[in-house]
Amino acid sequence: MAHRLHLETFGPVHALPILHYRLEFAHLVREAVERVKPDCIAIELSTTLETPFLRGIRRLPEISVLSYEVSAAHPKGEPADAPRSVYLIIEPADPLVEAARLAVERGVPLHLVDLDLDEYPLHQEPLPDSYAVQRLGLAAYYREFVAAFRDTPPDPEDLRREKGMAFRLRQLALRHERILFICGMYHLERIRELFPHPQAEPFGRVRREGIRLFNLHPDSCREILGEFPFVSAIYEQRRGAIPPEPARDGLSLRKRFSTLELIAGGKRDIPEDEVLKESVTRSARHVGVEGEMPDRQRAHLRLFQEASRHYRQETGEPVHLWQRRAFFKFTRNYALLAGRLLPDLYQLLAGARGCVDDNFAYAFWRLATFYPWQRETADLPTIRLTPADLWAGSRRIRFRPREHRREKGLSHLAFLKRKRERRPGEWLDGFDNPSICSYPPEDVVIEDYGRFLKKKGAKQLSEEEVRVEPFSASMLDGIDVRETLRNLHEGRIYVHENQRVKGGVGSVVVVFDEDRGGERFPYLMTWLGEHEQESDMAFYATPPADNVVGPGICRCEYGGFVLSYPPRRMLDVWHDRDYAFARGKHEVLLLAALDYSREKHVVYAAPRPPRSMFKQLAARLGKKIVYIPLGSLSPVKLKRLRVFHVLAGHDKREIAQDYIW
Repeated sequence: MAHRLHLETFGPVHALPILHYRLEFAHLVREAVERVKPDCIAIELSTTLETPFLRGIRRLPEISVLSYEVSAAHPKGEPADAPRSVYLIIEPADPLVEAARLAVERGVPLHLVDLDLDEYPLHQEPLPDSYAVQRLGLAAYYREFVAAFRDTPPDPEDLRREKGMAFRLRQLALRHERILFICGMYHLERIRELFPHPQAEPFGRVRREGIRLFNLHPDSCREILGEFPFVSAIYEQRRGAIPPEPARDGLSLRKRFSTLELIAGGKRDIPEDEVLKESVTRSARHVGVEGEMPDRQRAHLRLFQEASRHYRQETGEPVHLWQRRAFFKFTRNYALLAGRLLPDLYQLLAGARGCVDDNFAYAFWRLATFYPWQRETADLPTIRLTPADLWAGSRRIRFRPREHRREKGLSHLAFLKRKRERRPGEWLDGFDNPSICSYPPEDVVIEDYGRFLKKKGAKQLSEEEVRVEPFSASMLDGIDVRETLRNLHEGRIYVHENQRVKGGVGSVVVVFDEDRGGERFPYLMTWLGEHEQESDMAFYATPPADNVVGPGICRCEYGGFVLSYPPRRMLDVWHDRDYAFARGKHEVLLLAALDYSREKHVVYAAPRPPRSMFKQLAARLGKKIVYIPLGSLSPVKLKRLRVFHVLAGHDKREIAQDYIW
């Protein structure tokens, strides 16, 4: 919005104070050009770089690197250091680049007014990140900046540059009526003070040899841009007209294509770059009103949402609400510890890995560092750069995606080379067997987890029955350190006694999603154990027909399930009239668990505890519900449990391993 813009005016000069390589200030340059309508644009860059710099500007949105060599000055008699390379990245979200680009596009004269020096002082001012301009406006931001650094003496080299820029602005003022000057806010106040006073032009280099222009390698874009590539790509998309939302044909993507074909290709043969580019375009529509400053916070939200879509397409697993909440809370706190308003890319990746998993962090990184327009081959030589080449610090983060099953020849995305239909409808031929069954390796996993939950429930019951008392005559089951320390002022030792829990744990209920809308998990099934080591099972899940992965093999996702032992006793719980008062599928499972359990206790693992009436109902049946919050269980283990396969006939078990990943 225009109220965020602030210009410092002296003579015919309208000066915009900026921070380099920041999205918000690049957008303010566009607003300044619209407001001032200048007949000349001046930028804080050396005139010796003008020709290659303008060539790089004309290559945008492809990113270029301007390079030249300098050597540090030394006292007389001392040997000079070997020349070192200086690199200038020409990227869309830099305000100086945006100013030059607008000048070229609109035919406005462009002047580079800085002095060319071999050594530019580096400043590491402790500033709020540029997102503050989005909320406070540039006037308040710049006012606080000037107040904070008013008494800081300038570096001699900086002062020399500022005198040179003031001199050249005076020369431009003789020929132009409206000059738009784009300058770092560290220098602007002193340039403003120097401008009214005539002075001689300071000495500076008038020509520089060995300037070269390179095309930046796409892999280097992931590490060295001022704004990480996803943000830069959104800014670039919003410079022009944003493509409209595509018309929907009434079918969801999941219905039109199989779950993984959105990235893998399949019938549409969609390359990965096209999918990532579509995510960037879709995000560009939702980070603010068209023509206004892109909202960086919304860009982070869109990045998370798009990465979640890719994660689900690749793994078949959703990012849950509690994981999303944990991610944004963690990254907010991480940013505050670093003195920032919003997290940087490293902090976002750390949150993605810690709050979801490595697969999600990899999907997040792949999209966050994707810049659609960069290519390895170009009309210029291609160069690879690292943060060390730019004298910038770097932080390393490692991902260990759960994907490497090399014996099946899977690619780095773990699904691109999986078996596919040789002809449309081939796999439907495998459904000629009317009987269905499970996949035995998954049965083993889920039965083991059921036993784990029984032990966890029994342990929780034992902890609830512990009796603590001061030591008198017997140590009972040992010293209770916690209670002893809590009452240290008494000078007494406390001991605890573990009371025996009467009755074991029978049925186990696990609820991943209560499916309150009733549409996400419509597939209802009751399975009987095939032998004495298996439990009877009832569950609700996604429809098998939505994801056919092999001949007679379907991939599903549990919404919830119940395990009851011993087997072959459970009737069809989904049509039992005794459970008609249940308010949802998860309550049907809990009623079945109470009904079929031969032990006194029933474990209920779910996002929320059951209604109080179920405790009363369990008490009437002489039973007790042991509630385990789902968030207290390992998310990695739960993800392994949640996906299962339905096979059309026992004969499919022989080939299932070739189609299940």
